[in-house]
Amino acid sequence: MQKITPFLWFDNNAEDAMKFYTSIFKNSKIISENRFELEGQEFLVLNGGPYFKFNEAISMFIDCKDQAEVDLYWNALLADGGAPSQCGWLKDKFGMSWQVIPSILGEYLNGSDKEKSGRVMDAMMKMVKIDVEALKNAYEGK
Repeated sequence: MQKITPFLWFDNNAEDAMKFYTSIFKNSKIISENRFELEGQEFLVLNGGPYFKFNEAISMFIDCKDQAEVDLYWNALLADGGAPSQCGWLKDKFGMSWQVIPSILGEYLNGSDKEKSGRVMDAMMKMVKIDVEALKNAYEGK
């Protein structure tokens, strides 16, 4: 078992959540009735009742290599009742917040050219799902 493991509280649908998440990420598996793994990260789950709900104070960040990967995870996580937000954020049907972000966004925002980074930030702030081509255009001043 890893030293630190996220523990996710669900109302009464932890098994459904594990099946949903492991169907989206190819390197994933259900380990036991209360444990699953996504891309090497283990999670524990509990059917604890309706007392606590997920909120944006904790989110899952997906580092995507390109637009195709952004689209894949974005669409899959919104399936069956998820809700898009802004700047690459969404909530899935269980209320978990996710950030679906292409790697290039971090490179653009953390680059040494503050003018280019500023244009990228401005472009991103107007997006719901991140558009890699639009980020590139903003970076290049197009």
